[in-house]
Formats: sequence, C-alpha cells, structure tokens
Amino acid sequence: MFSNTATTLIGHHPKHIKAIELAKNIAITKAPALILGEAGTGKKRMCEFIHQSSVRAEGPFMVVDCAKDTAKVEGEVLGYRDEETGKFNKGVLETGNGGTVVLANIDAIDERFQKRLYQILTELPDYELDVRVLATSSKNLSKYVSSGRFQRALFTYFSSTQITLLPLRDRGNDIALLAEVFANEISISKNMGNVVLAEDAKNKLNTFYWTHNITELKNVISNSLDNAKNGVLDVNAIEIGEKKTEVINMDNDESGFRLMSLKDAERLLIKKALIHTSENRTQAAKILGVSIRTLRNKINEYRGEGNNYFVNLR
Repeated sequence: MFSNTATTLIGHHPKHIKAIELAKNIAITKAPALILGEAGTGKKRMCEFIHQSSVRAEGPFMVVDCAKDTAKVEGEVLGYRDEETGKFNKGVLETGNGGTVVLANIDAIDERFQKRLYQILTELPDYELDVRVLATSSKNLSKYVSSGRFQRALFTYFSSTQITLLPLRDRGNDIALLAEVFANEISISKNMGNVVLAEDAKNKLNTFYWTHNITELKNVISNSLDNAKNGVLDVNAIEIGEKKTEVINMDNDESGFRLMSLKDAERLLIKKALIHTSENRTQAAKILGVSIRTLRNKINEYRGEGNNYFVNLR
C-alpha cells in the first residue's frame, strides 16, 4: 500500500508496484505523462497520486473529460466568453497554473483541436504558465496514430513518459485485498462496523472476469454488504455473475433492463466488447466466448447493414 497526504494506491502485484514507482519518479519532474489502462483501473487516482507526490501538491488539480462535446472541451481547456454576460472564463491551463491539469480520455479530442492543443501546450512557457499536463486513455493510442485518428506530435508530447495500469483481473490477490478495503470503508460509512471477507468469497472474487475493473469491484461490494451476516461476507452474499445487480439505464422497463431484440442485443454486446478492448478483435472474441472468425463474420454483417460504428471500424 502506497500513500501520500491525500491519495492511497493499494496492491502488491509487482507490475502495480512498478507503476507506482514510475509515478513517484514522474512526480519530481515537470514532464507531461500518459496514463493508460482499461476503464475503471484507476487512471484518475494515479494522476492524483502524481500530483500529491509532487511540489505542486498545494496547487490546483483540475480534470477535463475530453469525451464531452468538442466545443465544451475547447472552452474548458482554453477558456470561453459567456454569451449572456460577456465575461471571459479562463480555461484550466490558466486556472491550473502552479498545479496539475488532467486531460482524461484524450483519445476523444476532436482531430481538428488536436493540432491546436499541441501548439498551445508547447507554448505554455511563453505565457508564463507553469502547469503540468497529464493525459489518460483507455485506447491503444499508437494504433490511433497509425490509422490517422490521433496526431503523432500530440501523442509524442505525452507518450515519452507512460504508465500502464493492469486490468484488475490480472492483479491476483490484489482483488481480495481491494475488496476488503472497500468492504470496510463502505460498511463504516453505513455504520455497519467492520466486515470480514470469507475465503470462499475471496476465491469467487479472484476468479471473476472484471470487465469494468476496480469500479465494478467496488459496486459489487457495496451491493453485497446488506447480505453480510454477523459481520461476514461469504460467497452466498456476493452479488456477482448470475446474481449481479447491475442494470442498463436506458429505455428501461420496470425490472430495470432495456428491452431489445436478440439481434440488437448481440450487436450491442459485440460493440461494447470491441470498445472495451480498444478494438482488439482477439481479446473481444475471448471475452464474448466466440472464435475470431465468428466475430469477423458478425462485423462484416453489421457493416453490410450500414451500422456506423462497424462501417468505421478499422
């Protein structure tokens, strides 16, 4: 377990420890850095750790989600003028002076804005702005660069220093360790006292395929705590897999699940698997439990139907 004044990173897996050590080395510099990892692996928390471990810890820590509308992202980064009052609102590169700015999901930045952003980032010293800029992504940015979807210069600006976070399912006993920490944090906040994880519960958690990583684990523990008996969370109390309570929050019926045809559900599931794996078809096929040939045939089928996502899939 590694901590500073505000941020704690939990785990003993060697690659996790290596990522933390690299973060410490980055923290003592002013260099930009790129934090990579699947959704839910703790990229923002790693950025907070870098900030809190640096001399900038007392300065601002600001995050911009680049997956938002292009105009909003540009306004948050560079500033914008309020249409009603005429007042100019400074962007995070100015208001974050002396601190750290995180460009989350940087792969989603509009291609036209990428060039402008790169130029501005390289000119920050000319404006006497001392701000460290970190970027995060769950995508394979090298692949995006090769396919022309991400500017090489902007990628190079951040990628000279990279930290890649492991998927939770690859972290072995760290899963149970994190689960115990979450169980106690959440139970105390609910005035339930301490909760112990039984060995059968730990085994089940360790062998589950955590698609949404740490975020999903925390949700599972939170949903399962009401099932604990005498302060023990055993395998029967864990709401996971067939007992999982997660629902889809769009066009829901009263049971909480979106109604759609089997064909639409299949297409949506394949799309989500591809997005989750940064369009790595081999990994997506493994998650879906189908052969790469079957997945390829499905993609071609959806392309033939004119589905925008699959037509533009590289």
